[in-house]
Amino acid sequence: AMRIGVLAPSCSLDPAVADQLPMLARKAYGQDAPDFVIHPQCFLSAGHFAGPDAARADAFVEFANDASIDAIWFARGGYGACRIAELALPRLTSAAGDKSYLGYSDAGFLLAGLYAKGIGRVAHGPMPSDLKRTGGEAAVLRGLSWLMNPEQSAGSQKRAAFNLTILSQVLGTALQPDLSDHVLMIEEVGEYMYRIDRSLFHVTSNPGIRKIAGLMLGRCSDVPDNDPDFVLTEEEVARHWCAQSGIPYLGRADIGHDADNQVVPFG
Repeated sequence: AMRIGVLAPSCSLDPAVADQLPMLARKAYGQDAPDFVIHPQCFLSAGHFAGPDAARADAFVEFANDASIDAIWFARGGYGACRIAELALPRLTSAAGDKSYLGYSDAGFLLAGLYAKGIGRVAHGPMPSDLKRTGGEAAVLRGLSWLMNPEQSAGSQKRAAFNLTILSQVLGTALQPDLSDHVLMIEEVGEYMYRIDRSLFHVTSNPGIRKIAGLMLGRCSDVPDNDPDFVLTEEEVARHWCAQSGIPYLGRADIGHDADNQVVPFG
């Protein structure tokens, strides 16, 4: 059977989610269901993080370099992946290049770094922790479907997808990938409109990002109320910065911090 490694580069995984995952896969795939290798690091706790930086980095390197593991599924988001990216990525061997990697939100730091270095098949998409969302089973099965067959959805247009704040923080670092000629999809959660505006200023001003084929705006959910009211919507803000930067605005993307979040393979 296919072996999927699960690890937590940011925050800890709920053990109940870890228990549900193989049951859901068996229900969907029967005897063809993959084996999940859930790293014990997922359940560590060190303040905000799923264990200290070194433990999270080591878990990632261990599974990425393990030739018996076919894919890596980041357990959940939160915050912390940026603290381990440069501890982990230089230690990867050729075995890491034969894998698929799936996650979103804070995992975008590692997806960006992997894609920048040309390591493996990388995609934005649902994570095991999405089982806690309403309608989350469908989301997790959507992610699992890509992991089981990563070649299924390769289109002709190059694509990439990120959380807006994460992408903004990646720019100018060693993790920044070359997104020339890509359709770039962005989504956001829990940020004030002025912060969405500010991040879009930063992203669309970046010389590398100005080489993209166009920008698509995913869902911006749980936006706190601005005082005074910001008035402009996320779409008006996205159109403004695209017009100012010369980047084509290509409409809405079906991604976000929700159960409808689609899989977007990079490249």
